[in-house]
Amino acid sequence: MKIETFQDLIDWTRQLHVHLAECFRHCATQQEEARAKWLLEYLADHEARLEHTVARFEQQADPKALHTWVYDYLSHNPIAPHQACSAPYAEMSFDEICQEVFSLHDQATELYRYLAGRAEIPEARDLVDELLKLEEHEAMRLAQQANRARDL
Repeated sequence: MKIETFQDLIDWTRQLHVHLAECFRHCATQQEEARAKWLLEYLADHEARLEHTVARFEQQADPKALHTWVYDYLSHNPIAPHQACSAPYAEMSFDEICQEVFSLHDQATELYRYLAGRAEIPEARDLVDELLKLEEHEAMRLAQQANRARDL
């Protein structure tokens, strides 16, 4: 997806969460390790909720910010999860899944920090800051749940 405006960025974020939810759900059906299977099911539900949150976020965002161009995005490396879910998570351990998921969320927060520092108007900066807060909060929730599951 080509990201030219902040609206494109939000839509890309929403699509990323859709893709991850579908992939996690698909891989959970093939995962043999019980704890990893539970984690994938949890992650699928979590990413589906995030997708809905981001969609509502887009509906409520300032139109001025949404239509602002994102010039610097092209120089930032895009986040590339497994593009076609060929069951990579089904073959990973609990810890490997956690590492991959946290890496993806870290990349998203890094992207938002990068763009917030380059936003030309305050409305766009506020929009990216809100996306950043959402991703940071959700990554923290994921870490807490993963640690609880690890303790079981």
